[in-house]
Amino acid sequence: MTKKVSCLIVDDESVARGIIATHLSKINTVDVVALCKNAIEAFNFLNTNSVDLIFLDINMPEISGISFAKSINKNVKVIFTTAYRDYAVEGFDLQAVDYLLKPISFERLFIAVNRFFELRSTSIPRNPNSDDTNNFVFIRSNRRMVKVEFNSILYIESYSDYIKIYRNSLDSNAKIESIVTRETISAIEAKLPKADFLRIHRSYIVKLSKIESFTNEEITLNGKALPISRSYKKEVLQLLEGF
Repeated sequence: MTKKVSCLIVDDESVARGIIATHLSKINTVDVVALCKNAIEAFNFLNTNSVDLIFLDINMPEISGISFAKSINKNVKVIFTTAYRDYAVEGFDLQAVDYLLKPISFERLFIAVNRFFELRSTSIPRNPNSDDTNNFVFIRSNRRMVKVEFNSILYIESYSDYIKIYRNSLDSNAKIESIVTRETISAIEAKLPKADFLRIHRSYIVKLSKIESFTNEEITLNGKALPISRSYKKEVLQLLEGF
């Protein structure tokens, strides 16, 4: 028998907790182990219990969901819930599995749970004794798993709840093609070889070998200028100027 995913619901609104719990009760691979009304209660629960997945409201009193997510074990996955759309970008920058806008329908929650299972199935550690290092990754796009070779990637752009991977086209009649997938930029970053790729902005990752030129403000590759954000500037310039 497959082990169920243990799930914690954290929301200061009892109605919201009830709706999520009711939705999850329809999914037989998920087990709701606790419902907490604030981050402190959730923190105390996690001190003595472990979970696989947390449905976490962002806008809570005293300690916000964003602050709480930064403090928990990174192996615990988070699906953020909120009534405020403006929190989406920050939520995804914390490698959230998904971001659900209230009121949450069962259909939308079901997509989020499926996404959790998809991410978990790709998080298989490589045997450290093996010399077989993959030079590609499989990406779900248009209901298919598409093979993307790292060497073909030019850059990756984030659009909050999905990303576009720009790569050299397999079609000889086109120079560049893009692959769209429902994944956060932080999640795809974790799958890339760190020595070959560089995060320059919360919305952009570039392939180092494809960089044509750079300034203090932007990087150019394949004739396209991409911005370097202030939060990444120091690290980016130190690395590039060191070549």
